[in-house]
Amino acid sequence: MKFFHIADTHLGAIPDAGFAWSEERRSEIWESFRSVVAKADREEVDLLLIAGDMFHRQPLMRELKEVNYLFSTLKKTKVVFIIGNHDYLKVDSYYLDFPWSENVTCLRGKECESVVFEDLDTEVYGLSYHTREIKEPKYNDLQPEKKAGFSILLGHGGDAKHIPIDRKKLLLSGFDYIALGHIHRPEMIEPDRMAYAGALEPIDQNDIGPHGFIEGKYNEGKLSISFVPWACREYIPLELDTKECPTNLAFQETVRMRMAAKGMQHIYKVLLQGYRDPDIVYDLDACRKLGNIVSVQDESVPDYDFERLMRVHAGDIAGRYIQTLYHKDMSDTERKALYYGIHALLEMRG
Repeated sequence: MKFFHIADTHLGAIPDAGFAWSEERRSEIWESFRSVVAKADREEVDLLLIAGDMFHRQPLMRELKEVNYLFSTLKKTKVVFIIGNHDYLKVDSYYLDFPWSENVTCLRGKECESVVFEDLDTEVYGLSYHTREIKEPKYNDLQPEKKAGFSILLGHGGDAKHIPIDRKKLLLSGFDYIALGHIHRPEMIEPDRMAYAGALEPIDQNDIGPHGFIEGKYNEGKLSISFVPWACREYIPLELDTKECPTNLAFQETVRMRMAAKGMQHIYKVLLQGYRDPDIVYDLDACRKLGNIVSVQDESVPDYDFERLMRVHAGDIAGRYIQTLYHKDMSDTERKALYYGIHALLEMRG
C-alpha cells in the first residue's frame, strides 16, 4: 500500500500581498496542488491523505467543484481529508453538503471518526474543525479500534489554540502512522511513525526551507516514509557580514551573486550584520529591486574610533556620552549600545 500525505495547501492564499510576485504565487499554490494529485494518479497511489487547511479561508462553491474535479480524475487513488482551522466548518459552509466524488471521504465530525478501506486493509481516523480554535487535546487519548490491519490518524494542530499535542503520548496510542498538519515546516517527529508534512508550498516569509509532502509505503507489516520536496520556490534567509560588503555597491553585488547561486526563482530575506565603516550607507531600497526580496534588514553598526571621537568632541554632549560608557573591556552588547547612542547624537549634529 502506498500513500501521499499532504497538508496546509492553503488554496486561495495570496502570499506577500503587494509584491510583484504575489499573484503568481497564488497560481503556483493551485498548480502545486494539481500536480501532486496528477503524480498520485500516475503512480497509482492508493491513498491521498490531506491533513487539514486545504483552503486558506472559506472555500467558494466553484473552488470546491474545481478540487472535486481533480479528485475525480484519480483512477485508483482514494482521497481522505479533514478540515482545519483556516477553512473550518461554519454553519453556512459549502463543505457541509457538498457532493464529493465517490473516491473522496471527508471526515467532518467534531469528534474522531474513521473510514475503513477493506481492499487496503486500512482504517483512517480524523476529525474536523467546526470553530477557528480547539484548545482541547483531542488526540492524546485516542486509540485505534483495529478494524483493519493498518491504522492511520489524520491530525491537524500542535499549538495551544489548535489541538495541543503530547507527542510522546500520541506515539504510544497504537496508530501505525500519524499524519499531521498545521505546522508549516515539515518535520519527521518519529521515523516511519509520525510526521508533519508541512505546507505543500510556503505561504509566508516565516515558512523558510524546503516544502513538499510525505510519501509512505507499507509492505509486509513494515512502513517507510520519506519527504518529497515539491514547492516551486523557497523562502531563503540571506545573511551577510559587513566584511564581505565594505561598500554599498559591494553589498548589492554580493546579494545579487548569492541569489543567482541559490536560484532567482526563490524569495529572499536579506540580513546584514557586523561593524561597518561609519562613512558607508547601504541603499536598502536599491537592494529590494535586485530580485524577489521580501525583506531587507540592516543590523550593521558603525565601527567608530571612540578614543579619537572623545578627543574631537571633548566638552560637548557626544564626548561626555562616550566618556561615561566607554571602556576597553566592553561586552558586545555594551559596544552596540554605545554605537547606536553615539550614532544618534552625531546624526542630530548633522
